[in-house]
Amino acid sequence: MKYVVKLGGASLEQPELLHAIGKAISDLVADGHRVAVVHGGGVQLTRTLQQMGKESQFISGLRVTDAETRDAALMVLAGRVNKSLVASLNQQGQSAVGICGGDGQVFRARKKKTTPDLGFVGEIAGTDPRWIEAIWTMNAVPVISSIALGYDGEYYNINADEMAAATAACVKADALVFLTDVPGVKGADGAVMRWLSMRDVPALQQSSVISGGMLPKLNACRDALRAGVKRVRILPADAARVLPDLISSRVDQGTEVMAA
Repeated sequence: MKYVVKLGGASLEQPELLHAIGKAISDLVADGHRVAVVHGGGVQLTRTLQQMGKESQFISGLRVTDAETRDAALMVLAGRVNKSLVASLNQQGQSAVGICGGDGQVFRARKKKTTPDLGFVGEIAGTDPRWIEAIWTMNAVPVISSIALGYDGEYYNINADEMAAATAACVKADALVFLTDVPGVKGADGAVMRWLSMRDVPALQQSSVISGGMLPKLNACRDALRAGVKRVRILPADAARVLPDLISSRVDQGTEVMAA
């Protein structure tokens, strides 16, 4: 089966947690599954920008990205964060190959049209799975940073959740899992919803039960489900050990997102 696992937040900052995630991914590959990892690195990028004396600004969970911020994103996401994840998987004995969306033209981007303008923030306009499949034939894990090359020759910062959904659609994944800093999607009572239908999301958004960074994540869930991905789950990163069980058994961690 084909898995796409999206990593972000604390999972990229804590060595022990990253080790556990790497082991779960390695176990999936050992069981005969094909796994692609997509990562963000917003915390690391914000920290680097602060060191540069630059303040980060967000609108509806998306980072405003001028040229300087975009160049920093290339350095941090496609560089340090990507290669640290490759190293973590290699420590588990699992071969991994780090790429960004521009490598092999796996992902092509166009500028995201928004008001106000977000700068070099893009959306995926085209995909080609051949390089990912080539890495899989070598029994390796592609580790994909959320940067893509536009048809205009410019690199664009892509929301990592959107990148994960595009990857899942591109390779016709059986499961897409978002490993997050939170236990799942919380309802109005503050409890984690074990099941969430996309048809209920607009009302939850209108009542501000769902807001901020969860909005792009749920939009990505919707896109993946529409593309035919069978299972979409938002899972706390510290429960990564259950990844091998998602298809074959009942898992009570996180939130299962359904089309209807």
